[in-house]
Amino acid sequence: MPADDDTLAQLLRAWRGRLLPADVGMESSGQRRTTGLRREELAQLAGVSVDYVTRLEQGRSRTPSAQIVASLARALQLDRPETDLLHHAAGLAPPRTGTVSHHIPPGVQRMVVRMADLPLAVFAADWTLLHSTPLWQALFGAPSTRSDPNQNLIVQTFIEDSIADVATAHGGPDSFERALVADLRRTAAVLDGDTRLRAFIARVRAESPRFALLWDEGRAAAHRSMVKTVHSPLVGDVTLDCDVLTVPDSDVKLVVYSTTESGTDAEKLDFLRVRAVHAAFPTEA
Repeated sequence: MPADDDTLAQLLRAWRGRLLPADVGMESSGQRRTTGLRREELAQLAGVSVDYVTRLEQGRSRTPSAQIVASLARALQLDRPETDLLHHAAGLAPPRTGTVSHHIPPGVQRMVVRMADLPLAVFAADWTLLHSTPLWQALFGAPSTRSDPNQNLIVQTFIEDSIADVATAHGGPDSFERALVADLRRTAAVLDGDTRLRAFIARVRAESPRFALLWDEGRAAAHRSMVKTVHSPLVGDVTLDCDVLTVPDSDVKLVVYSTTESGTDAEKLDFLRVRAVHAAFPTEA
């Protein structure tokens, strides 16, 4: 793309035009005069208003916040160089290397779209929730990241103390808490120059004696798979395998819940799956 095409408005229009609704897990509806996502579809994916996307694409707004730029980059499935270019076009410094990244690689985003029939979520290295499927939201009674972009599993576990009401790890809450802290300690060792991560850890240590105790044990290890019973507000207890997958050349994690194809737990997931689809694509009565 030539340098004179690198304005924020032109980049957004070009990147929107190369995606189809199916690429982002949306139904295609109505007559389309041109290929690509509609502005309202991009707005929905990025969690901003259609009017704001219009103003950005018309050059009437040129200084989106870093949070909005990150949301647009995820919605448009940009790779790292394109994400950096988007930051530059918005007059922002790209995220530094060696820090917790909220970038979801395009391949991972496509994978998430194709695995939408599973309770699946994408987390940053500090366990900030970046994306979740509708079935994840239905299973846990949780909001989407568009509705609440500040969900963090460490905070929910050790400060808000809300996770025990949502899911129980087989082996007890101690095994889950230790695994979570050990994984964060491993991240802190790798990203030791990230001042925001250090401040985050200091905050949780100050507010949670339990976290401070586990942190001071010095364990560092990647979070591994375990079995959990999810206490769903809609279908009751559901026992599932919970697998944590680390993406190569990225520090984001995929957390996926699954069960066998038959049985009570599978039936409960099927019920939630139908409910999630109806919530995503409501029909008029």
